[in-house]
Amino acid sequence: MTLGGAPSATASGGNFVALGDSYSSGVGSTDNYLNSCDQSTNAYPYLYQQANSPSSFSFEACTGATAADIESGQLSALNSGTTLVSLTDGGNDVGFSSVMESCVLGGDSTCTNAISSAQSKARSQLPGILDTLYSDIRSAAPNAHVVVLGYPEFYDLSRSSGCVGLDNTKRTALDKAADLLDSVISTEAAKYSGFTFADVRGYFAGHELCDGTQWMHAVTWPISDSYHPTADGQSGGYLPAFQAAL
Repeated sequence: MTLGGAPSATASGGNFVALGDSYSSGVGSTDNYLNSCDQSTNAYPYLYQQANSPSSFSFEACTGATAADIESGQLSALNSGTTLVSLTDGGNDVGFSSVMESCVLGGDSTCTNAISSAQSKARSQLPGILDTLYSDIRSAAPNAHVVVLGYPEFYDLSRSSGCVGLDNTKRTALDKAADLLDSVISTEAAKYSGFTFADVRGYFAGHELCDGTQWMHAVTWPISDSYHPTADGQSGGYLPAFQAAL
């Protein structure tokens, strides 16, 4: 989906392309999505373009997208005139959605085994997957600043006492998995000139699951919203992290 933002005297200028998965499309931030990719006007790329009026804005992020999906369905929006790119990718490549299902429906061993398998993929397979994706983004948009955003930790483990839902074993394992994912992503992004890793974890601190004001969905309906940022998580977490990286 391509949306045009009219330039103005106060515009930041440039041509902005938003790539990625459900964390960039805005799953969990609305009940009124723009299209089948679950793109939301509350998603951080949309909020950024509304506030800054880039010369052009191409909203390509799509729910469920893997690196292969981004390669085949989103990179065509990039060109030599692209000056800014945002990206979230990695979770679907290691099967994180099925991990969450295992942790919600299964016992501790089922959950931790699923997490262990995903972590193994993150260590052994994800670096190569991201290297290919980042290299192809750079080739398609040689003049762009690429901001690669990570994923938040899901739970505030310091407040787990009395917090309903998954037990502390599962919560701890899920947070460690998110940390590993961010570590791999940041390491690969650092290899590329013009790429910046934006760590969102600090912005979500105090607003994780088990906190008083949560910017993440726990298990909810529709189930696809589960473990995704709310509208506040997009505007208060992802958007400032993105802006700080510019």
